[in-house]
Amino acid sequence: MWLLLALLQVAVLPARSCEAPAEAAVAVRALGARLLGLAMEPGQDVDPGIYVGLRLGNEHDLSMEQSYLQRLQDAFQGRYGRSLHAASHPSHGHQHRNTDSMPETGHLALYLLGLRATCPPPDPAPQRFPVTWLKYYLEKDWAGSRHHGHPLTSYYQYSLGVLALCVHHKRVREEVIQRLLVAEQHRRFGHVNGNAVDTEAVAALAFACLEKEQHIRAGLAAELRAAVHRARARLVEAQSTDGLIGNAFSTPLAMQVFIATDTCRTQPAYGRAMAALLQHLDSFTSAASMAQALLALNGRSYVGISSMQCQEELDTLTPVFLEPLPPGPHNMTVRLMVECPVLECPQQLLYDSPVSAPAGASLLDLLRAAPPQGSQNFMFETQDTAYGPFLTSVQGMAARPKERHYWQLLSGHGTSLQMGIADYRPEDGSTVILRLSKW
Repeated sequence: MWLLLALLQVAVLPARSCEAPAEAAVAVRALGARLLGLAMEPGQDVDPGIYVGLRLGNEHDLSMEQSYLQRLQDAFQGRYGRSLHAASHPSHGHQHRNTDSMPETGHLALYLLGLRATCPPPDPAPQRFPVTWLKYYLEKDWAGSRHHGHPLTSYYQYSLGVLALCVHHKRVREEVIQRLLVAEQHRRFGHVNGNAVDTEAVAALAFACLEKEQHIRAGLAAELRAAVHRARARLVEAQSTDGLIGNAFSTPLAMQVFIATDTCRTQPAYGRAMAALLQHLDSFTSAASMAQALLALNGRSYVGISSMQCQEELDTLTPVFLEPLPPGPHNMTVRLMVECPVLECPQQLLYDSPVSAPAGASLLDLLRAAPPQGSQNFMFETQDTAYGPFLTSVQGMAARPKERHYWQLLSGHGTSLQMGIADYRPEDGSTVILRLSKW
C-alpha cells in the first residue's frame, strides 16, 4: 500500500519537460534496470560515471547503490584519501603513489560528481583530499599544453575536472577558467569519436555551472554566457538530419547542455535529438554508455547535481541480468584489418587476420583476443571517456589530436560503425577495419 501511495504522489507532480515522453517510460525504465544489472555483475570494475547515472535516475535500488558507492570509495579513497605529500612520502603500510604519472583528471572528476549526487551526503571531510588531487591534476594536465598544444589528457577531461570543482562549489581560479575560454574561442577542442561534440558539450556544461557561481566577477560571467551560447549554436549546427548530434553516443552529452541551460523546451533541436536517441537505444550496450543515455532520457545534467536536494526517493528499481549463453560451442570469426594511410606509418596495412571470439563479443573483446601476426603481438591502447573506452593507439601508432588524427571504426564495406569499441558487436563472418584517419 505504501508503495502505491508513493507512486501516486509522484504521479501528480509536474513532469520535467526535458524528460523522454511518457510513451517511452517503459523503455527508459528497462534501460535503467539493465544498467543496474550490469553495475552489479561480479568481477566488473567500478566506474563513477555509472554511479552518477544510477543516482540521477527516477527510480532506484538504494541498497545496491549504497553497495556500489562503498566499492567506489574503497577504490578512490585508497588512491586519493591522503595528501599529495603523504602520497609521495608514504609511511609504513601505505602504498606509494607516483605524482609524476599521467593525470586521472576525468575519472576523479566523475567520482566527485558521484559523491555530490549521493543522498544522504557522505561525510565531507574525506572529500578534501580528492578535491586537492583534482586541482593538482588540472595544473599538471595543463603543463602538457606547453609541449603538445593541448592538455596531457584531453580538453574533455580538463573540462570535466573544472565542472566537478564547480559542482562542489569550490573556487576555480580565473586563470584556469580562461584556459578553457581561450580554447573554446579558438576552436581547439580535439577530436572524439568522429567529432568534437563531446568536448564542446562538457566545456559548455563547465561554463554554464561557473556562470552561476557567486565568486565569478560580472565581466567573466558575461564571457561564460557568450561561450555557452556559441557552444550551444555549434551543437545545433552539428545535428544531422536523423536528429543525432554528432553520433548516437555524443548525443546524450550534447542534450545535457540544453537541459542545464533550460533551453530544452524552446530549442527544436532538443526534441529531434530526444526522438533520435529513443530510436537508437539498442546501440547502448555497455554500462558507461547506458549511464550517459539515461541522464538525458531522465532530463538530468551534471550541472544540476550542484543544486540537488536529498528527498525521499523511489526504491522500486529491480536489476535485470542477461541470461548466460547455454553451454556448447558459440564462437564466431571476424576479419580484423588495421589500415594506416598516413605518412608516419611504416606501411599502409598494419594487420590483417581472422580473430576468433565468443558469439556476441564486443569489438573490445575482439581486440583483446586478436592473435599475433608473424612475430608481432597485436597491441592497442584506449582512453576512458564518459561513454566507455576510446581507441587511441593500434600497433604502436597513436592518434595525435594535434595532427587531427583519430582511429576510425569501419565495417568491411567502408561505412562508419557509429559505435564505440565496447558497444559494437560484430557478426560472424563480418569484417572490421581500424583506420588511422584525419578529421
